[in-house]
Amino acid sequence: MTERDQARANLPPLELHVPEPRFRPGDKVDFADFVIPPAGSVERPSIASPAGIMRDCAYGLIRVLDENGNAVGAWNPKIEPDRSRAMLRQMVLVRAFDDRMYRAQRQGKTSFYMKSTGEEATAIGAAHALDNEDMCFPSYRQQGLLIARDWPLKDMICQIFSNTGDRLKGRQLPIMYSAREAAFFSISGNLATQCPQAVGWAMASAIKGDTRIAAAWCGEGSTAEGDFHAAMTFATVYRAPVMLNVINNQWAISSFSGFAGAEETTFAARALGYGIAGLRVDGNDVLAVYAATDWAAERARNGHGPTLIEHFTYRVEGHSTSDDPSRYRAAEERTLWPLGDPIARLKQHLVAQGEWDDARQEALEAACVDEVRAAMREAEALGVLGDGLRHHSFETMFDDVFEEMPQHLKEQRDAMVAERKAAGL
Repeated sequence: MTERDQARANLPPLELHVPEPRFRPGDKVDFADFVIPPAGSVERPSIASPAGIMRDCAYGLIRVLDENGNAVGAWNPKIEPDRSRAMLRQMVLVRAFDDRMYRAQRQGKTSFYMKSTGEEATAIGAAHALDNEDMCFPSYRQQGLLIARDWPLKDMICQIFSNTGDRLKGRQLPIMYSAREAAFFSISGNLATQCPQAVGWAMASAIKGDTRIAAAWCGEGSTAEGDFHAAMTFATVYRAPVMLNVINNQWAISSFSGFAGAEETTFAARALGYGIAGLRVDGNDVLAVYAATDWAAERARNGHGPTLIEHFTYRVEGHSTSDDPSRYRAAEERTLWPLGDPIARLKQHLVAQGEWDDARQEALEAACVDEVRAAMREAEALGVLGDGLRHHSFETMFDDVFEEMPQHLKEQRDAMVAERKAAGL
């Protein structure tokens, strides 16, 4: 045996680390060692700061609301109470909408739904910091963007039901909205595709000399996709006026965030390796989300490049109506999550300011439920998915594919129409 072989023989066998969540079903949940930085402890750098000197923003946690509901620190956006009340109303409306659509799926009126319970602030806070003309490239849990931009609830429900009022003609999976007029790009079921799309759109906006920026959203699990890293490369090379939002809600379907690298570092820290500004934000603090998004938007508009924002939050419900989270995580996690509920925290803030009270909160919640119920009635009158495929004729499959339909498709359409007519269909 050679000296080298002898040395290797004395080495322990190699091992792989397999990430494991802290709590599995049946475990006692204890977040006692969960370190929450004090609100206001992270400094707010200039929008022109080089990414390399902003490590605290990527490894810390930007928080504005303290335990008493007071807005503190350099990141305090100091917004007017009217805007805070508007954000509160929209978060409550999103939750009421989610609850109603969840029940509709259980009643067989649609095939699928995904709730954003506990994550409402990540969409509502961002929407208020962006201009309405800024282009959003969402994932499938950003219904709050549309609601914050006053998109009709009826239209959203018609898409979920794929009924005669569905402008997308039943071509998209329920909840995969598309609204060009709201600067809301079509949602894709393929994860992270929206990231390079947003970067490309932002690059095009800069090439045209426009003033609009782009923003994309994806989950923390999607940061393991190649599309995400391609987007990061193009964003930094061309200093694209874009922000990439990573919603770290701790779970990618049934895989916890450790499988995407959360045990080793923060997701915001990935920005540093690309030379991109990275912000890690308390995603259950809508004022912090607003402040971080506003900072990133101004950085992009002033030519200082892209920003990656990690929204540290928690997915309270299952991944979708097809998921049972009790099979892979402890039941108490959702109620013991240390960063609390975004709606309750903003309510506490407004009460502390003397701008809100329990009676108005109760009235708001009832009004939002009524608003969703009314939109549901209007949409349901146009049919539900459970009625079958009668809402859209087969001929519509040829529509909206090409700006001008080519001759061979016209011939195929006409032949199909003739055949169906001959069959009495």
